[in-house]
Amino acid sequence: MLTPKQYKLLMFINKTLKETGCCPSFDEMKDAVNLKSKSGIHALIEALVERNFLRKLPHKARALEVVRLPKLKPSSIIEEEKKKEEALHSGMVEIPLYGKIAAGPPIEAIADQSEQLSVPYDLVASGQYYALKIEGDSMVGIGIMDGDTVIIKKSDFANNGDIVVALVDDCEATLKQIKKEGSEVLLIPKNDAYEVRRLDAKRVKVQGILSSLIRTYH
Repeated sequence: MLTPKQYKLLMFINKTLKETGCCPSFDEMKDAVNLKSKSGIHALIEALVERNFLRKLPHKARALEVVRLPKLKPSSIIEEEKKKEEALHSGMVEIPLYGKIAAGPPIEAIADQSEQLSVPYDLVASGQYYALKIEGDSMVGIGIMDGDTVIIKKSDFANNGDIVVALVDDCEATLKQIKKEGSEVLLIPKNDAYEVRRLDAKRVKVQGILSSLIRTYH
């Protein structure tokens, strides 16, 4: 049986070939299976070729042919599709609510799931998500207030300018705008009362990218 990522990539390539007649680009493949590197896509393709699901066409760049499709789906894919179907009927879906994250000085990282949060399915229709409660005011300049709930799309890669959950030294989590400069990472607040943090890139791990925000008015 294929791994979930192998299955998703194969089905994405098959769908794209049928719809466009062309093989998807590596960037499109990365987005489809939520990988950040081309090397990861290469590894998935090689595994599918070795198992005779894909064939590389000679003398053509990025040319792949689907030889066959799997008869069975990975159990995690079946469960994911079941949850999506249930969510479509109800209009809501549950995602993990991990606790509080600082939009100010970093606080201890939240690692354990504490409860679930029901959100509209349309907010989390593509990818994996979790929610965090905001504590602090360093992001008020872009409308993220103390007490808000942010919806985060899981990712370990971010582009300059993204608002991310950054894990510093594997022990502190904070919500900031990210900017990469050479071997360093800048964590940028959106409040003039706070200073930009400049850190060695090895000290910072991206845990997700801001997707949406929920605010309750009392």
